[in-house]
Amino acid sequence: MIGVVATLKVQDGKQGEFEAIFTDLAAQVRTNEPGNIFYQLTKSRTDPTVYKVLELYKDQDALSSHGQTDYFKAAGAKMGPCMGGRPEIEYLDGV
Repeated sequence: MIGVVATLKVQDGKQGEFEAIFTDLAAQVRTNEPGNIFYQLTKSRTDPTVYKVLELYKDQDALSSHGQTDYFKAAGAKMGPCMGGRPEIEYLDGV
């Protein structure tokens, strides 16, 4: 298994727009990616502009195909104007 923690900084005032885009993306991931085990957006309790996406994939192929989907690429383009910096991505190996 491969885990991913993506830290996303969103511009203040753009949180609602960002959350709506992400909610649509998450629904598509859960419906269309059998290799995705878990995909959840979380929000910091201390900074309302910081989000973390918690992801778990069956294997490297599942993770790789996730990033190649049309809906993932489209969501990234829609999220762009909401972002307050580049995402920080951490990859983890299941134990």
